[in-house]
Amino acid sequence: MNVKNYLLAALLVSSLPTFAQKKWTMQECIDYAMANNISLKKSSLQRMSTNEDLQSSKAQLLPSLNFSTSQNLNYRPWPTAGMSTVVDGRAMASVDKVYYNGSYSLNGNWTVWNGNRNHNQVKLNELSLAQQAVDSTTTARSIEEQIAQLYVQIAYTEENIKVQKATLEFSKTNENRGKDMVEIGKMSKADLMQLTAQRAQDEYNVVSAESQARNYKRQLKQLLQITSTEPFEISGLDATDAMALAQIPSLQRVYEKALANRPEFKSLQIQIESSEVNKKIANAQSLPTIGVNASASTSTSSMSDLGWGDQSKQNFALGGGVSLSVPIVDQRQKRTAVNKAEISRQQALLDLQDKQTSLYSTLENYWIQAENNQQQYKAAKVSTESAQTSYDLLSEQFSLGLKNIVELQDGKSRLLSAQQSELQSKYMTILNIKMLEFYQR
Repeated sequence: MNVKNYLLAALLVSSLPTFAQKKWTMQECIDYAMANNISLKKSSLQRMSTNEDLQSSKAQLLPSLNFSTSQNLNYRPWPTAGMSTVVDGRAMASVDKVYYNGSYSLNGNWTVWNGNRNHNQVKLNELSLAQQAVDSTTTARSIEEQIAQLYVQIAYTEENIKVQKATLEFSKTNENRGKDMVEIGKMSKADLMQLTAQRAQDEYNVVSAESQARNYKRQLKQLLQITSTEPFEISGLDATDAMALAQIPSLQRVYEKALANRPEFKSLQIQIESSEVNKKIANAQSLPTIGVNASASTSTSSMSDLGWGDQSKQNFALGGGVSLSVPIVDQRQKRTAVNKAEISRQQALLDLQDKQTSLYSTLENYWIQAENNQQQYKAAKVSTESAQTSYDLLSEQFSLGLKNIVELQDGKSRLLSAQQSELQSKYMTILNIKMLEFYQR
């Protein structure tokens, strides 16, 4: 390869996505998801929209001011001589077939008091904005927990692949040993077929475990919004005995912290408060509304003998007033609004109670699973050591012709089962402890 081609190849390689060039830690997965997950981006846009509603409601507390003008061209084909023409309420001495007139006005309105509906609407939009922020945090927490679960599952399946591959190597060794024994007449072809079938089953187990790992990685990449076809690898957990044997947090302590810190409960509290504000707004529908208005206007016409400046000055007028609106019969609108606000509050209270019950059940399940898997892990470690010693002895005796194929496969099956039980209980203990830790934040 010449220098030009070499440099071109190097440039192409350097421009490829870097996902395959690194192994992702759990924290890196979480940080990347927080920056790129579409659900979180949508939540951010929703907060921006709600903030616009808040700014609009605040602006409603201020007076409104608008300017208007009207420019008109008129044609009278048969004007009557000696008769005055009325334009904008004024008699014009000049009589023209075609004439022009214009008006200009500046109007201001301000709602002085409407039962505090406008102020309460500001409070309601402030609560909506706060709820959007809390809901965004809820989504972020949910994504973090899903990432943690998938990350541990991937770490477990990759460790399981190693166990399955080690078992496969044992099966291949036993199959080759069996072939040698068939050649010297110490094993029947039927027994060799059993060894071959076991090796094929172990190959299938490896493929199945690898497929499971790929599926978990696919789910994790989806949370991270990664669409690259490059291999995706994690750095693993470095799961130690200390992590699996760590002290399990108190269930009651985790529950109390979750009640105080979990954003979904803050969201329900905001819903209850919003229902109370809605009730105040509904009650205010029966109260009077007081407003003030002011205006300044003038007009001009081509049929006037005066110039436009003089006309504008002569026709200039100021006006102002106070308006009072008192609802008398509202076709039950106020009562309906009040009742619906109270119903909404009661629903939020029930949702809060239901969420508390669901939370306790979820935490209790994590706690029970952590306790059970931790005890199973302790027992599985002893069982694996015993099964390994037994299988090593069986392998030696099989090589010497002292044990048959059934006894060897039985010993191998016990060892594989013990290894998988130890691995699964270890990672499930770590997962459940981590989930309890997540709920305390």
